[in-house]
Amino acid sequence: MLVSIVRMHPKLNEREKAIAMRKEGKTYSEIRKVVLVAKSTISLWLQDVGLAKAQKQRITAKRVAAQRRGAETKRRQRVERTKSIYVAASKEVGRLTRRELWLIGATLYWAEGSKAKPHSVSTGIDFGNTDSEMIKLFLSWLRTALHVEASRINTSLYVHISHKHRLSEVIQYWEAQTKLKIRYVYFKKHNPKKSYRKNIGTTYFGTLRVRVYESTDLQRKIQGWIYGIIGEPCRLV
Repeated sequence: MLVSIVRMHPKLNEREKAIAMRKEGKTYSEIRKVVLVAKSTISLWLQDVGLAKAQKQRITAKRVAAQRRGAETKRRQRVERTKSIYVAASKEVGRLTRRELWLIGATLYWAEGSKAKPHSVSTGIDFGNTDSEMIKLFLSWLRTALHVEASRINTSLYVHISHKHRLSEVIQYWEAQTKLKIRYVYFKKHNPKKSYRKNIGTTYFGTLRVRVYESTDLQRKIQGWIYGIIGEPCRLV
C-alpha cells in the first residue's frame, strides 16, 4: 500500500503560531520573539486577524507602558546630563572675590532694584524678587560690599490674595531663608488679564522686597557703579 506523506511547510507552522498568538492578544513584538520572521511578514500574516476588546485593551496598555518606560529613561538621562553640566559649570566659577561680589551686586540691582525717576528723584535702595537665592545674595552684598547694618534693612512681602490661607507658611519660608523678620505683608488682587499665571501651587512664596532706610545717596552711588560698568556718562534726572 502506498502511503503518501504530506510535509507541512515550516512557514505554515510559523504563520499559524503567529495567528494563534495574535488572537490571544499578543503584540507584534511578543510574537516576533517566538516566531522568528521579519516584521513585514508578521504584518502581512496578521492584517486580517481581528481582536476582541479585551485583547485590544491589553495591547494598548502594553504600548502605553512601553512609552512610559521610554519617557522615564529619557527623563533620567536628562536629569543626569543636567546635573553633570551644573557641577562642571559651578566649578568654573570658583570662589568669588570681594570685587566680583561688588560688581555682581551692582548688576543685580541694575536688573531688579528701584532707580530714581524724574517724578521721584530721592529713591532709596529697594530690591525685590521671588528667588530666595537671589535675595540672599543681595543681602550678603548689602552687608559685605555696602556695609549696611541689619537695623537699617526692612522687608516687605507681596503675596497673591489666593494664597492668603498659606500666609503663615510663606512668612516662615522667607524668615528662614533670610534670617530677617517680615515687617509688612501686602496682598495682590487677582487680575483677569493674567489668568494664565502658572506659579500658583505650593512652591509659590510671593515676592520679597528689601528696602534700606536712609539710603538715597547710597542708591545714587549704586547708580554710579552701574554707569561705570556700562561705560556711560552719568545721566541726571
